[in-house]
Amino acid sequence: MPKASIIIPLYNHAKELVKCLQSIKRQTFTDYEIVVVNDGSTDITAHELESKIQLLNFSTFQLIHQSNSGAPIARNSGFAQSTGQYVIFCDADIVMRPDMLAKMVKVLDENPQISYVYSSFKFGWKKFKLWPFDAQKLREMPYIHTTSLMRREHFFGFDPALKRLQDWDLWLTMLEQGHVGQWIPEGLFT
Repeated sequence: MPKASIIIPLYNHAKELVKCLQSIKRQTFTDYEIVVVNDGSTDITAHELESKIQLLNFSTFQLIHQSNSGAPIARNSGFAQSTGQYVIFCDADIVMRPDMLAKMVKVLDENPQISYVYSSFKFGWKKFKLWPFDAQKLREMPYIHTTSLMRREHFFGFDPALKRLQDWDLWLTMLEQGHVGQWIPEGLFT
């Protein structure tokens, strides 16, 4: 069983996925599996996608094909096929800093009282410099990105009925169950 499962929902981002996977390949932490859920993409055939992924030569990799059902269902499908102690949902256009997984895993390993770890990040040219976990602020606004590492046993699934703000719903529901996060004060992905 790998320590971490990286679940990537994919819909028409084949070009970006290659950059994402290359950034995962460069991680200093290597005890992970990757589960890509192709959610009915039309920008690439299943065979072309499999060929591109095989070139990167990952040891633990699953590619799931499903009809287009939306990101929450794709993420839940990937989770159902994963086995890692920790889980991270990574959009196909994310580029991870090489030490991202190592830093996040270390925080969860050393802090059993927290359920997930999140970081600052960059979106295009804009830096999203976040702040330490604050339950009241989380109730007021969505500030934690979906790409956060969490304990498998504390993840209950994304609500498939929601079309937006699925991550905020996830963190609020976890908060209601007494699960909190911790911030790493660095930008760990773009």
